[in-house]
Amino acid sequence: MRVGVVDVGSNTVRLVVADADGQVPLPVHTAKRRLRLAEHVDGAGRLAEEPVRALVDAVRDVQEEARRWGVVEPFAFATSIVRDAPNRAEVLEAVESGAGIRLRTLSGEAEAELTFLAARRWMGWRAGPLVLFDIGGGSLEVAFGRSRLPDYAASLPLGARRLTRDLFDGQDPPREEHLKAVRRQVRHQLRDVAARIRWEMPHTAVATSRTFQQLARLCGAAPGRYGPFVERQLDRRALSEALKELARLPADRRAQLPGISAARAEQCVAGAVVAHTAMKLTGTETVTVCPWALREGILLRYIEDGDADWWAREHVETGDGSRGGAASLRLAAATCPT
Repeated sequence: MRVGVVDVGSNTVRLVVADADGQVPLPVHTAKRRLRLAEHVDGAGRLAEEPVRALVDAVRDVQEEARRWGVVEPFAFATSIVRDAPNRAEVLEAVESGAGIRLRTLSGEAEAELTFLAARRWMGWRAGPLVLFDIGGGSLEVAFGRSRLPDYAASLPLGARRLTRDLFDGQDPPREEHLKAVRRQVRHQLRDVAARIRWEMPHTAVATSRTFQQLARLCGAAPGRYGPFVERQLDRRALSEALKELARLPADRRAQLPGISAARAEQCVAGAVVAHTAMKLTGTETVTVCPWALREGILLRYIEDGDADWWAREHVETGDGSRGGAASLRLAAATCPT
């Protein structure tokens, strides 16, 4: 049986088509359309008319491509770039009417929980108590758990693109005061979450997302062409040294460094600050970079549940900001036990 996921992110629209006959989603086709939506929002995060039209065209294209690969109705969702937009309802309506597919937005906590599921399945039970970090364009997701689903999940407005836009004041490379501003923001937003993670004392730390993948490659991890089964890690000390180099170079020169793509060269400094500060605050020395993330988590949930009822029932935020069904898979209290 063929299943597919359409993922609308800050930079791209991605399609993954996989065979779901076993317990593991086996990818058979991937495609992406680069839109860089985050570059086309105003100060309030509103998406303008022209990029919305481009989004409709891109979703229509990947929807048609999914059908050619045997997927009639893919799981289609948008991350924080659409979820946090003041005109989110209009964007979702435009996509549904223009592309013929309902684009859903998941709560940040639901994203964290589904990503945790993917990381747990990739790492296996031997990983023990596991903490997950995921840096996107608009948010940072953190989750901790001992089982299939996390005991604790949080989503914070600490995305690499968001912080670059809000705190770097257009400076390239950023000045030292801008880097300090990002660190202060991360420390402020992450304080309670970090205390919870330190209290839990996880056995394994895992990171997903392109930000962590590129930072790990910059710090010496194997390139992507070696395949997903090569273990890749990111050490906090190595990241600290890499951050110094990233911060002194303009974006065009950062793009020449190992692992840093031109599309993410501008935001990679903020991403590195978030990654380093999060690791430091939680007492994490090394993270293992996991190739599975949110898209695989959605496919795994479908495979393991045996149906897609949960997709319509849970996690989904409607266009008016209310949530349909449960807000998350299993969201624990956000305070530390006493």
